[in-house]
Amino acid sequence: MPEGHSVHRIANQFSRHFVGKRCEVSSPQGRFAAGAAQLDGKKMVAARAVAKQMFLEFEDDLFLRVHLGLYGAWDFAGLISSAEALSEDGDGEESLASIGAPRLARYRMAEQEKAEDPIESFPPDPVGQVRVRILTEDTVADLRGPTACVVEDPAGVQKALDKLGPDPINDDGPEAERTFVENVRKRNVAIGQLLMDQSVVAGIGNIYRAELLFRQRIDPYKPGKKITVKQAKALWQDWSKLLHAGVRDGLMLTMDDLSEADHKKAVRSRKDRHWVYHREGEPCRVCGTEIRMADMAGRKLYWCPKDQK
Repeated sequence: MPEGHSVHRIANQFSRHFVGKRCEVSSPQGRFAAGAAQLDGKKMVAARAVAKQMFLEFEDDLFLRVHLGLYGAWDFAGLISSAEALSEDGDGEESLASIGAPRLARYRMAEQEKAEDPIESFPPDPVGQVRVRILTEDTVADLRGPTACVVEDPAGVQKALDKLGPDPINDDGPEAERTFVENVRKRNVAIGQLLMDQSVVAGIGNIYRAELLFRQRIDPYKPGKKITVKQAKALWQDWSKLLHAGVRDGLMLTMDDLSEADHKKAVRSRKDRHWVYHREGEPCRVCGTEIRMADMAGRKLYWCPKDQK
């Protein structure tokens, strides 16, 4: 499932290439035909991500709310901001802060960003079961496989936002931090489970959950009520740091203070980016203890039993 940085980067693509433009909206698959008809011909006025949900605002107070879920993905084609280089494992992970000029190509954005593919004509034909297509004079976005794809009015948007915890990309100030600390410390639920609860904090998924807890040396099974204020604040501040870096750089690199050689290695290969995630059975990078993996609320949890006592 895409984590918070991916959804913010998708919103950035819409801000760059769709906001301010009149859009043709259709549903090639047909399942979103009624919703597409409501938005067709209207100008997109804003694009915003909160947690793992994105809100595309159109004229007349209409919003397209999208949650990619486990299988959703956006394909962008036309004049788009896309990858400058590929990593070894096939991730097209680039920085929207440092890209070159837009080019005529196709580019996928989901859990992992994929390399650009050249296209011969514009707009390209839809590929697969496209729920919604958003088309301008030079760019097109195709959505496939989302968990949610709904037209909302402002009240509906607010109802969705009210269910979400704080998102440090949108607000990392003291009030947002205080809300996170309170959300954690009032629950007698394992901190490893709380960090994945989008009503507690926005955007954290399996990778960030494992890495945040290791970076702060916190036992993932420790109940929220037993997390100290200091620990909770440290988690929030570290989440803000990692999320901002993920949006900027386009990859989840959760190891700090790497040498230049190790940093290049981490950019090339995902297995060199993380402390504990997906490293069950391997030695901890700090103490050498075997990294463990267990199921927590239906998702795989990774941790070091020595460093995270």
